Amino acid sequence: MRISLTADHNGFELKKELIEHIQSLGHEAIDLGPYEYESTDDYPDFAKIISDNVSQQETDRGIMICGSGVGASVAANKIKGTRAAVCHDIYSAHQGVEHDDMNLLCIGSRIIGIEVAKELVKAFIDAKYTGEERHSRRLNKVLSMESEFNQKEHLSTLKKREDELYAEIEELKILNNKKILQNRAVIFLGISILIVLFWILAISFFE
Repeated sequence: MRISLTADHNGFELKKELIEHIQSLGHEAIDLGPYEYESTDDYPDFAKIISDNVSQQETDRGIMICGSGVGASVAANKIKGTRAAVCHDIYSAHQGVEHDDMNLLCIGSRIIGIEVAKELVKAFIDAKYTGEERHSRRLNKVLSMESEFNQKEHLSTLKKREDELYAEIEELKILNNKKILQNRAVIFLGISILIVLFWILAISFFE
């Protein structure tokens, strides 16, 4: 199984140890960063990276580590196709997969130690979605909620873009009218100059 991992600054050290643990279990661990410790590494940035990865099925499942696991799960669940949860007990780590098809495990490095984290990761990886009728029925309802939300968001984005385009068109109309007025002014000035020159020539001719 291919497991992607990422973390913010709080989970950086634990991520390195879990990568080795996953490899020792015979699975492929994909490190999505960060690759060097930075105190400014924020969980939303890396939650988006791993959520995109998992939701697009570039890896089978993902693991994200932050201070409590809460921020990571909140951010990750904003991405369509991501089903993330904070799990600090063995039962939740496997039950979330079996019943809810959880694909992203979120862990808090300030909450648990490395040995518990290893047990959680193993339970998460070993678990399989049952696909039982009651579970699939509930999951389909969740997916329906997700689709409905994304559809509304998409329509809202389209409406916003429509308003922006309308404003741009109105601005272009104003600029176009200004250009028309400027062109008319230039033409009028040119005619005025020609008339003046004509009168000067006429006067010179009759003198």
